[in-house]
Amino acid sequence: MPPPMHSPVEKRSITIRGHRTSVSLEAPFWAALKEKAAADGRSLSALIADIDDGNDGNLSSALRVHVLEWLQGRLDS
Repeated sequence: MPPPMHSPVEKRSITIRGHRTSVSLEAPFWAALKEKAAADGRSLSALIADIDDGNDGNLSSALRVHVLEWLQGRLDS
């Protein structure tokens, strides 16, 4: 069995509703978020702000779950 694939974590500074914060995610999650933002016709910051609105925990985890649910939805349709 091949070893698990690991993607280095990328820490990025973003602005959410005028507030600067840092988010750490693996590269495939950043790529998927950018793709979803483009598909929705909005900026990455706007997408992350919307995800953060419903979040009462860790933002990085919320972003990963959002990407997973979005990709699962694409598979189901």
